[in-house]
This record gives sequence, structure tokens and C-alpha cells, in this order.
Amino acid sequence: MRKAHLFRNGAIGIGFFILFLAAAGCSKSNNNTNNQKVNYTLSGNANGAQEVPAVTTSATGTLAGTYNSSTYALTYTITWSGLSGPPILMHFHGPALAGENAAPSLGITGFPTTTSGTFSGSATLTVAQGADLLAGKWYYNIHTDAHGGGEIRGQVAVQ
Repeated sequence: MRKAHLFRNGAIGIGFFILFLAAAGCSKSNNNTNNQKVNYTLSGNANGAQEVPAVTTSATGTLAGTYNSSTYALTYTITWSGLSGPPILMHFHGPALAGENAAPSLGITGFPTTTSGTFSGSATLTVAQGADLLAGKWYYNIHTDAHGGGEIRGQVAVQ
């Protein structure tokens, strides 16, 4: 009788252990299927036609960057060529879709004041700024003396 009692208690214990492992396995696999992307690749081509209102210029620009939605870290490289004069201001603007204007969200400082050039920078965004960036509601532009409102503009695209 004692052996039967031990067997029954042991079987119950093993059963609970198996249920625990199964539950832990389900929980772990659910977490893996619900993982959200954290690192995003950014790009954007700039020209005068994207300015609102449009600007006639042969200048162009490109942006390549990354955004980490966990740390809110933005890194970027902007390259431009053919500006009518040296850049006097550079900003990221938002929230705004293509064809809309918005106030500057993030200033860019320390860039070279040459009609063609490259500048790399980084910033930590706010939660709201990160959400707007990921929703495609940020653009960058480069201002010159001849085009105080911006000579070239590029919508930031998330890959």
C-alpha cells in the first residue's frame, strides 16, 4: 500500500512538472513570435521639387541612417551637392507627410558650409519623435541664402 501511495504521489509530481515545462515552453515561444523589430534602416533622397512650395534647383541630397526603437537612437549621414550657396541651416521636420510642412523637430549643427558635402550625426529622440519617424512623418531639408525656406528636401523612408 505504501508503494502504491508513493507511485501515485510521484506520478502526480511528474505530471505537474511536465505541465510546468509545457507552460514555460509556450510562454517562451509566444515571446519569440511577438518580438518587434528594434533596428530600422532609414533613407531619403532630397531635391527642390519636394520643397513646399517647390524650388527650382539642380541640387540633390541623400540620407542614410538607422534608428533603434528601444534606445531611441538616431544616426544619419546626409550628403548633398550642387547647392546655390553654402548651407545655412539643416533640420529634420515633423510630423508631416510628403507635400506637407511642419516645424523643425531636430536641428542639425556642425555641418560643413560647402555647396557639396557630407555630414554625419546622431541624436536621441523622444518617444513621440520616434513614433513620427517610424510612421514616415519626418523629412530633412537644407536651407541656403537663396532659398531661406529650404533649397532641398527629402522625406525620410523607413526600410
